[in-house]
Amino acid sequence: MIGLIFGETDFPKQILKKIKNKKKYLIIDLSKKKIFKKNKFSYSVSLGQFGKIIKILKENNCKKVLFAGKVKKPKFSKLRLDLTAVYYMPRIIKSSKLGDAAILKEIIYIFKKEKIKTISSLAFNPELTLKKGNYTITKPNRSDKFDINKAIKTLNNLGKYTFSQGAVVRNKKVIAIEGKGGTQKMLKKCKSKKFRNQGVLVKLPKKKQDFRIDLPTVGLQTFKQCKSAGLKGIVLKSRQNVFLERKKCINFANKNRMFVSVK
Repeated sequence: MIGLIFGETDFPKQILKKIKNKKKYLIIDLSKKKIFKKNKFSYSVSLGQFGKIIKILKENNCKKVLFAGKVKKPKFSKLRLDLTAVYYMPRIIKSSKLGDAAILKEIIYIFKKEKIKTISSLAFNPELTLKKGNYTITKPNRSDKFDINKAIKTLNNLGKYTFSQGAVVRNKKVIAIEGKGGTQKMLKKCKSKKFRNQGVLVKLPKKKQDFRIDLPTVGLQTFKQCKSAGLKGIVLKSRQNVFLERKKCINFANKNRMFVSVK
């Protein structure tokens, strides 16, 4: 039995589609809209019910868990905590000051303490990650490569614990670095009437990231947002990404003379 700890985005749905008829599972549904409530193996809980989560996993003999999807950082002051959460929450709150990556590492540590192992979010869907190469008709030119290298350097120079997985560089200038609002909010700020088909979005894992969880994720919506922002391409790190709707994304990129490059 595998415990699937699911949040928002389409990534959890892809995992469920792959294992539904092949493996015994249960879902811990942490999504705001309770996306999986119709699934008979789903339990809707909140992060404040840490004890309940652990109890559900142990009662169903779940010795392994998999995290997928985005879980919004809660307002800790408004959480209704059970006794186990009261015990662990000070550690989680302390970690939250260092960024989302630190929170997730702390939660994995707590599961480990409870003898529950966390496996890679791509364990059942290795086809959802891209390896090194170019995947589109359009390739990065010399100017694009300068922007790519600048974005990579910018992300690499961020602090140890950061919530930033993305940066946008256009014409040798850093236009935006991903904040707490995520990639979508960052791309909205990058819209330009002056520039079209110029600039890149680079998405890399966070510093101090556990590669089993929360990998940079892109899908068709990301490409549409990049197009709207006037960007020319998206760059990811080899085997350290989740690439949803591959065929649709690459077709969209080719149609709009955009590139997808994996370093």
